[in-house]
Amino acid sequence: MTRKNTSAFIKMLFLIVFYTFSASPAYAFAEINIEANPPAATQESTAPSINLKPFSAKYVAFRSGNDVGIALLELKSLTGKHYELTYESIVSRFFLTDERFEKTTFSNELGNLVPLEYYYKRSGTGPNKTLLLNFDQLNQKIHVDESASLPWDDELDNQLFRIDFPQQLANGNTNKVYNFINYRGEKRQYQLEVMATENLSLPYGNINAIKVLIGRESPRRVTYAWFAPSLNYNLVRIQQFKDESEQGDVQLKTFKYL
Repeated sequence: MTRKNTSAFIKMLFLIVFYTFSASPAYAFAEINIEANPPAATQESTAPSINLKPFSAKYVAFRSGNDVGIALLELKSLTGKHYELTYESIVSRFFLTDERFEKTTFSNELGNLVPLEYYYKRSGTGPNKTLLLNFDQLNQKIHVDESASLPWDDELDNQLFRIDFPQQLANGNTNKVYNFINYRGEKRQYQLEVMATENLSLPYGNINAIKVLIGRESPRRVTYAWFAPSLNYNLVRIQQFKDESEQGDVQLKTFKYL
């Protein structure tokens, strides 16, 4: 593998997330299309129940069957209705490395997960990068690195959908559009749609999971995620392809509630 291709693999391996998000129930759901910003009346009458259980999950990253790194996803309860979601990954391939860290502070507002602050840090081969976002509910703005701002139209941050979509699955929803701010501070969109239920053999062991297609803006890239009902619908696997060639496969190794 050339240095250019290896660097591209490492960059693409952890852009999604997982994710965050990637498992499914052993039974079918009635398909429901959830708009990113539903009308207030609809939102009030159909507010989903939220069952956030703090947890710690460790994953192994594979490339062509080879172990190339690890990732850790943790949800912690803070005071009152506030929570903290963190993600860390370390990937290495030959002499190239990529280390990433994300932290989201958010609140549970009547069944809606609302971001408060998002921090991102990347280091390793190539340029390092950091990003800090503050979500200003009063002024409906997103402050970027304390030097610029964007209008806030109810977008999530780069990783909060990893926690929200499992809650949607638990409530019987199988299709949702997410508008979010990515790790570059840019507005983007994902569409998650349930495809099937599968039994997976992972480093964690055998587990039934819901396979989800993550629709992205680039038609050349296809990403699948699996979520496990037995683990509160949390992510257990994510796999990405580019031009029909596998770029990475991240699989659950350990899981525990905190």
